[in-house]
Amino acid sequence: MDNGLLLQVEPSVPKGIARLAMQAPCLEDCREAAYYQIPARSVLSRCNSPRVAFLWTINPYRGCAFGCVYCYARYTHEYFVANYRHRPRDPSYETIPATVMDFERRIYAKVGAAQVLAAELQRRDVRGQQIAVGTVTDPYQPAERRYRITRSLLAVLARHQGLVLSLTTKSDLVTRDLDLLRRIAANSHLHVNITVTTLDHTLARRLEPRAPRPDRRLAAVRRLVEGGIHTGVFVMPILPGLNDGAASLDALVAAAAAAGARYVATQPLCLRDATRARFYPWLRQEFPHLYARYRRLYARDTDLPAGEADRLRDLFDYLRRKHGLAGGRESRLASLPHAPDQPALGL
Repeated sequence: MDNGLLLQVEPSVPKGIARLAMQAPCLEDCREAAYYQIPARSVLSRCNSPRVAFLWTINPYRGCAFGCVYCYARYTHEYFVANYRHRPRDPSYETIPATVMDFERRIYAKVGAAQVLAAELQRRDVRGQQIAVGTVTDPYQPAERRYRITRSLLAVLARHQGLVLSLTTKSDLVTRDLDLLRRIAANSHLHVNITVTTLDHTLARRLEPRAPRPDRRLAAVRRLVEGGIHTGVFVMPILPGLNDGAASLDALVAAAAAAGARYVATQPLCLRDATRARFYPWLRQEFPHLYARYRRLYARDTDLPAGEADRLRDLFDYLRRKHGLAGGRESRLASLPHAPDQPALGL
């Protein structure tokens, strides 16, 4: 039986990114994910949506092995399927479509990305225009330890001046590149966003099964700040009934301040179709008492209803003032991690 977000593939020769994915040789087959290589055709991608603040995005990989159950970017793997089209979703959400799980199981490394980026920056003047690194993949996921594509891209960016850069990650591996981040910060505007959704290690492991522990991420915040990098914490997404308790959020914002974060920003869970197809089966298994509540909250839209979103905004405004931290807009956080066509709620 077809359930969740369903794809129908017509029998034809794949084109574009789907052909590259089909032809990609496997670099390494690990327990959690298989790694493939695809040639980087472009690295600096333009974002024309008026609903996000950044104009350009850079994503060194396709897919992400961290396996966060709430990840909005799972839809991006649909483009690896030739001539896919959506069919009606079965409301039972009993199974998970292959493309939704492939997002964390089939990771594509963009070979030659640094050379392509260098050529693009020679052709195009992007000084003063916001560039967000890591919008639909984590640039410091496990693949980066071996393939070092993110580091190679930072080395290119470090040779330029007047850039406006942000980098978003859940990994403490970002501290490995402190030398390059310092060089970039000396000549351009740079801020690094470390995502921490909860201080509860058990909950974090259930939500983000292969991401580094929250304490390691906060330690990375401290090290980056001590190294002179403007760094803040993304408390996102907020999931009703899971990590939205006032006491737990207070503790998290306090921990961010103690680590030296310059700002905190938050965003409620956004449930696109591909995300629902992964999140709802997980929720039914792990937190069945919350399933009906989520189906009700997200019955009509991908975003949390206005009343709930307002409550979170007011709570975070209070917590930021309490702990002396700036918010997203005050600290020029123009890189909230949304897909290019998703609106930011401005929390």
